[in-house]
Amino acid sequence: MVNLLGPRDEFLRLMEKELAADILVRGNEVTLTGTAADTALAADIFTELVTILRTGQGLTKETVERVVGMAGSAEEVSAAEVLTHNILSTRGKSIRAKTLNQKRYVEAIDANTIVFGIGPAGTGKTYLAVAKAVQALQRKEVTRIILTRPAIEAGERLGFLPGTLNDKIDPYLRPLYDALHDMMDPEAVPKLLTAGTIEVAPLAYMRGRTLNDAFIILDEAQNTSMEQMKMFLTRLGFNSKIVVTGDITQVDLPNGQPSGLRGVQQILDGVDDISFCTLTNRDVVRHKLVGRIVAAYDQFESTNQVQQAFDRANRATRRSIQ
Repeated sequence: MVNLLGPRDEFLRLMEKELAADILVRGNEVTLTGTAADTALAADIFTELVTILRTGQGLTKETVERVVGMAGSAEEVSAAEVLTHNILSTRGKSIRAKTLNQKRYVEAIDANTIVFGIGPAGTGKTYLAVAKAVQALQRKEVTRIILTRPAIEAGERLGFLPGTLNDKIDPYLRPLYDALHDMMDPEAVPKLLTAGTIEVAPLAYMRGRTLNDAFIILDEAQNTSMEQMKMFLTRLGFNSKIVVTGDITQVDLPNGQPSGLRGVQQILDGVDDISFCTLTNRDVVRHKLVGRIVAAYDQFESTNQVQQAFDRANRATRRSIQ
């Protein structure tokens, strides 16, 4: 009961705040009062929390918040099933999906040869893809991992950075290195990089290659051109898997150049063995404020689009009257 209610009843207070049912705890008994729907929802949440505890995982405030959020969603899903599914266990911790969409994304990677993970910052697109790549390498399903991303400032600005070409591109590939170091023994990563078992390179290095027996991740794919995206996808070799991640709301391409990630959704939609997974601000797993920031920006951009459409309609009306 102590584990269920949290230190100093922290989890209990959180549930009392979020749920409409009244919760009364006496000893080892929990009594719920309220409407049938409210008490049923609260009972489901307690059941899910107890199920998670029985796996030995333990509860945190974040876990309780996610269970409450999933229980209140329209989709029927077991929060315990989502939150206790291990992807990778390493260095004394387990990497798991934390939302339903993340679980679907991971399952899509298992089921398809090419998967696109599209969503805002902080939704775990790259992190989970790297976790699946490390898992595939450990299971000997592939012989190497290739991590790549476009260095869109590969011209003048990179030229002013000191050092060799590798020194210049390292800042752009650092998020991929960070994910690797989080999932593997830090001493093993340099050895695997030196042996070529793990390769981290800018997208330009992919041209002309055929990538067999590899788990390939393209990060920040919103900053690829249509030609670059086609070039990358056609590198696919035998017994390989590709995961493409990106956020179509953060395109940094110059001169209004169309994003290859946006275009590929229209071109490859419905093609067998290719899956598109969309994550939203509800799937943000960084600080909860990040989710609110993403949601606020989405609302702002949506309001601006409506206003711009209204302004265009007004201008067209005025022109027709004149």
